[in-house]
Amino acid sequence: MSVTAITGARVFDGEKTLGVTTVLVEGGRIARIGGDAPAGAEIVDGSGATLLPGLIDAHVHSAPGSLALALRFGVTTELEMQGMNTRENRGPITDDDTLADVRSSGFAITPPGGHPSELMPEGFRPKWDLPPVMPLMPFSTTPEEAAAFVPQLLARGSDFIKFMIDDGSVEGHPGLPSLDQVTVNAGVAEAKKHGALTVAHALTVEATRMAAEAGIDGVTHVFMDQPHTTEIISLIKDAGMFVIPCISLNASMMGITGSELADDPRVAARLDSKWDQTLRSSYNRYPQGKLDDVYDTVRALDAAGIDVLAGSDVSMPETFFGGLAHGASLHHELQYLVAAGLTPSRALRAATATTARRFRLSDRGRIAEGLRADLLLVDGDPVSNISDTLNTRAVWRRGTHLAA
Repeated sequence: MSVTAITGARVFDGEKTLGVTTVLVEGGRIARIGGDAPAGAEIVDGSGATLLPGLIDAHVHSAPGSLALALRFGVTTELEMQGMNTRENRGPITDDDTLADVRSSGFAITPPGGHPSELMPEGFRPKWDLPPVMPLMPFSTTPEEAAAFVPQLLARGSDFIKFMIDDGSVEGHPGLPSLDQVTVNAGVAEAKKHGALTVAHALTVEATRMAAEAGIDGVTHVFMDQPHTTEIISLIKDAGMFVIPCISLNASMMGITGSELADDPRVAARLDSKWDQTLRSSYNRYPQGKLDDVYDTVRALDAAGIDVLAGSDVSMPETFFGGLAHGASLHHELQYLVAAGLTPSRALRAATATTARRFRLSDRGRIAEGLRADLLLVDGDPVSNISDTLNTRAVWRRGTHLAA
């Protein structure tokens, strides 16, 4: 069994900086931290670089080729918040070290005609191969329906249960069919009986309030319809919820493109023309929104000690899902989190240890003995300059070095 010793790099272990130390990788796991490289080990010189845990994007929607693209940016795990990569479909992904690993909610509980149907242009059909087993479509309008779908979703391989709480007001479709409070409550209560993690799509303060009242574990967006109040921050904190702000998505909803990111040569070299075009576009569905309000909210969440997780809400290479690209946008999200007021270290935790802890991924998200050797080596020091996360020198998934 081959042994790799990464030497001379500063190590950020997902929680804190360990300084310059050797990390030993064997059999797809982190075998040792510190000490000398053993005789016969393959030496990777990390001088001038920082070794990070592989990054985790806490909010994606997969597309053809997206897991390979994510891995090229050092995103070793993606959390799919609506899609087809449930346990029954992802066997080949689990064993393929050229792809990011994935966990999935399957399809979210939503009413017929509810979110995200309003995002699709009329007649649009995604161009990809169907999975071996089509995910369950848990359309629900009553508490009984929502509760009944939960054990079915779990039996079909959903890793967590997602609820759509969205009346369409932010997307320009007011009056969109949406789950009501009693239906969300019933679904969440059933999920708790099964010990399942629950998340909610919520773009407004009212939807966030509903999620908190239902006992949801976390929301997959930060609201953008109004500034935060002390009351809503306290409600989120008292409910013990985590928040995946997806500032990059909010910016896109406000008409802000990802063109500046696309112009970065570190990004441009890894994107094809379709993803480049998508990144240079935007959703532009809520131009009246104020990014400074979102920044203020995220800063208040962090100051209150609420777990903030890094996610992008990236999906397909289509301009109506613009401003986002797999892998690249998680690095953009880290930059946005720092712009909102998080320290670089806290932003890095949001894409590593904090997300792993909140999504019960006990085998990753940190550099610690016995964990998966999902690793990202970058030139520079992202603890001082968060943009350095894009300076990719090497990526490992389960100890397998990703070929350039």
